[in-house]
Amino acid sequence: MRKAEIKRKTSETDISIRLVLDSIEKSSISTGVPFFDHMLDAMARHGHFFLDMACGGDYELDDHHTIEDTGICLGRAFKKALGDKAGIARFGHSAVPMDDALAMSVVDLSGRSYFLYTGPELSGYINRYSEELTLEFLRSFASNAEMNLHVMLFYGKNRHHIHEAIFKSLAVALGNACAILPGLGGIVPSTKGTIS
Repeated sequence: MRKAEIKRKTSETDISIRLVLDSIEKSSISTGVPFFDHMLDAMARHGHFFLDMACGGDYELDDHHTIEDTGICLGRAFKKALGDKAGIARFGHSAVPMDDALAMSVVDLSGRSYFLYTGPELSGYINRYSEELTLEFLRSFASNAEMNLHVMLFYGKNRHHIHEAIFKSLAVALGNACAILPGLGGIVPSTKGTIS
């Protein structure tokens, strides 16, 4: 079973994560930021992984540290759970519509960190959730998972739908990239013979 546990405590946040890949068990997520919890739950459900996550943060300032540090911990959990990445597909992509919104995510579990977002500026609010925090999460997640992540938002009007399309497209792309391909015989999918 591919799984990982990560604990990280700083003067700004206290986060614990248990991740299990290849699972349809219902996740338990409590970051203290309700909309973000909803997005992470959608990500886990559509990526076919289980998350048991608790976070305490300096919410009296804003939600930036909580969301960025969650990205750090979740990225590290994925890196640990994937191990040497033997037999995985490595690449994944998915375009997901959510009513008026359409987003695409493309993933390479390459061992190299890179994040790029293209599309309309994310600068509004959903309740207390600042839209720009989605990009902070994605950046820190990609960096700590050591993967290439390209996210494209083609269009969208409803802010909730926009972010849901982004998180769900990431989920499906990530699930595809993490999948074990039958017949590979545990080969690491790289011409170098290693992904690091």
